[in-house]
Amino acid sequence: MNHLVTPASSAAQPSQKYNRRQALQLGAGALLTLAAWPGSAASRSRDNSSFDFIVLNDVHYMSAECGQWLEGAIRQMNAHPHIEFCLLAGDLVEKGQREHLAAVRDLFSQLRVPVYTQIGNHDYLTQTDRSAYEDLFPGRLNYSFRHQGWQFIGLDSTSGLRYEKTYIQPTTFAWLDQHLPKLDPKRPTVLFTHFPLGANVNYRPLNTDPFLEHFKPFNLRAIFSGHFHGFTERVVLDSIATTNRCCSLKRSNHDGTSERGYLLCSAHEGHVSRRFVEVPLPTKRSERLPA
Repeated sequence: MNHLVTPASSAAQPSQKYNRRQALQLGAGALLTLAAWPGSAASRSRDNSSFDFIVLNDVHYMSAECGQWLEGAIRQMNAHPHIEFCLLAGDLVEKGQREHLAAVRDLFSQLRVPVYTQIGNHDYLTQTDRSAYEDLFPGRLNYSFRHQGWQFIGLDSTSGLRYEKTYIQPTTFAWLDQHLPKLDPKRPTVLFTHFPLGANVNYRPLNTDPFLEHFKPFNLRAIFSGHFHGFTERVVLDSIATTNRCCSLKRSNHDGTSERGYLLCSAHEGHVSRRFVEVPLPTKRSERLPA
């Protein structure tokens, strides 16, 4: 089942003025696409390159059965002809066990494009021990990379094993202070974290607002996060912040939906569109755990 989750109106013109009622009918994604959202960064530098990529979150690997299902999911991802990389936004495993993290690493090595991971709270073994993740996914805490004319920033939003009422750690703020001045604020930029950054989304870290202050000068085009297993969409700094359903065999969704899957995204002319792609669950249902 594919769901287009970034609406756009083909009949509307970018120069058209919208009253409040019309704006609410169009939705945040459409107005940003049309550069009609108040304060839109449409005048900032825009790159003409086009490429596709995948975003998924909350795999929660916990058994060999999960691995068998993930193999099928990865084959499905590989069938998309134009993808160029994958963002994996945390909670790779259920209990931070080294052998499970290694299994996820090996499984995603079968994806034919580079995979950029981020740590989730379930990827810790204890409140302070994330050594297995750091060993198996070196350099995948706070980092950035460029792809064509765009820049992507992956940031650690975790606070150990805690899942609610959390704070983004000082080490992440220190990385921002040191490294953001080296990046180009005019380039189209995508941010990905584990914990959600959109306003009024469950499990948003308590210090998200000062965290986002760092990105006000940036041409932020999209934010992808997980942790809340369900689709949400919020306007954040002239971009769309999204969470998605989990891509897990045994975990459930917080929003009560039954689908599991990932987002197939396209970057084009400074904007990001995305659609949900379902990964079918086995006909014989495995034991499901609460979200």
